[in-house]
Amino acid sequence: MELTVACIVQLLNEADEETFAVLERSLEADGRKGVRRAVAQARRRLDRQAAERARLDGLYAFERELAGRPDAVVVGLDEAGRGPLAGPLAVGAVVLGQERIEGLNDSKQVKEADRSRLAQAVREKALACHVEFVEPAVIDEVGMARALRLAFSRALAAVEAGGVAADVVLVDGNPLHIDPREVNVVKGDARCAAIAAASIVAKVARDALMVEYDKEYPGYGFAQNKGYGSAGHLRAIDELGLTPIHRASFCTRIEQPSLF
Repeated sequence: MELTVACIVQLLNEADEETFAVLERSLEADGRKGVRRAVAQARRRLDRQAAERARLDGLYAFERELAGRPDAVVVGLDEAGRGPLAGPLAVGAVVLGQERIEGLNDSKQVKEADRSRLAQAVREKALACHVEFVEPAVIDEVGMARALRLAFSRALAAVEAGGVAADVVLVDGNPLHIDPREVNVVKGDARCAAIAAASIVAKVARDALMVEYDKEYPGYGFAQNKGYGSAGHLRAIDELGLTPIHRASFCTRIEQPSLF
């Protein structure tokens, strides 16, 4: 009895690589357009899954290579919110466990709808996880370079205060010289698992805070622009002035006085 196209489509949609190989061979002589289309779609799905597994394998393998030995305790550090006109700088610090986190990637490459899920997975599966904030007033006082070092140092200290002794400290970007164990990785959020995890938790925590600030300071669009200098945000500054969460040193070209 010949299987219906609908039945074959369901089998192909549920097939793993091994099962697909068997089905593909058995369907070679089936010329129905719906079947040929379903076979091609299943092949593309499995190719995408294989590519994603390889990408994730690379994140973890590169991190182990940098660590130098398989049992090394690695802390990944990354920031979110370096460039906005308003809101704090956030730095995430993460020590991953043995359990892999599917979909882990640089936060900029993750769809917004998936970030919260991944951040929750990181918090549940990581051996340690912390997000450190540096407020706008501190950024104005000390400058971004010192604020970055301050946030990274505090985030690392918070993780180790929880009982995790790091062997290697992986930092995204250029050298910060915050710790003798520091290893800097350019574009590390797309290359190292722990740095990618840190980028996600920092981004999600900061975005959530900006949504709360949107309620406290309505009219600036913080829930949407997250403090970045969008056209609407700039218009709001021109009309309403600066708030206490604005980085005044970032807004020197905007001459409106603070109204708060």
